[in-house]
Amino acid sequence: MPKINGMAVTRARGIIHLFFNIPTTKTGTTALYTFLSLHPAIASNLPSPDTFEEIQFFNAHNYLRGLDWYMNFFPVDANSSAHYYFEKSATYFDGELVPKRVHALLPHAKLITILISPAKRAYSWYQHTKTHGDVIANNYSFHQVITASDTAPKPLRDLRNRCLNPGKYAQHLERWLTYFSPQSLHIIDGEELKSNPVEVMNELQKFLKITPFFNYTEHLRFDPKKGFFCQVVSGDHTKCLGRSKGRQYPPMEEKSLKLLQRYYLSHNTALVKLMKRIGLRNISNWLKEDLSDSSA
Repeated sequence: MPKINGMAVTRARGIIHLFFNIPTTKTGTTALYTFLSLHPAIASNLPSPDTFEEIQFFNAHNYLRGLDWYMNFFPVDANSSAHYYFEKSATYFDGELVPKRVHALLPHAKLITILISPAKRAYSWYQHTKTHGDVIANNYSFHQVITASDTAPKPLRDLRNRCLNPGKYAQHLERWLTYFSPQSLHIIDGEELKSNPVEVMNELQKFLKITPFFNYTEHLRFDPKKGFFCQVVSGDHTKCLGRSKGRQYPPMEEKSLKLLQRYYLSHNTALVKLMKRIGLRNISNWLKEDLSDSSA
């Protein structure tokens, strides 16, 4: 049985350090996962036969399987240079039981989350489910989904809630901050991750105090065809994320955008207050724009 000592989990062959990538869905989770995995000192968990790269331990029935079951996804390889391990499960961010459960087992864990405009995230999630053949998304417009009443059919309400609820960022962050200190939390601007990933990853390395320092400038390059940064494989060759990443959707209807900006006004205002309270003075441009547009 591993011995829990803060965020260090001691095993017979050495020490591994765990940190959690807890972004909500459709905010750049796969990009961050890929960039982290480039670092020679960082490795992700082994894939789950049921949930693929996401273990889904802290928010599901897997939690009842115990710590030993969980730690088996983080084998320590004596021949590997990795000594920092991470996992990302996109449903951790807004899971009501997750912060308490994580803290109970790993009270000094480091937490990373990615935030983008909640209106944009909601629309991206709708389009994601539609692309993957969701019956409700393919039979109802985005506006119909986000305006569905509480008397609507349950599948429609469920999609509405998965579009809207994760974007109540302050509400979910407050739950995490009930158990973890502000110093344990690192918030990434999803737009900055897309446009300036090298700087974002440099700041993240500093937050995690990871050594050796990895020069992402040599390993990430903007691909004009894809429209985002990709991994440099060799010379002029790059390896980009799959076709589903960076997919262009039809623009959101103006009436839906305005409705969501009003809907999230109080939540975005609360987010600004929370960020200032925990010492974050640089407010994201998307947050400033959402607040400005919602009051126009």
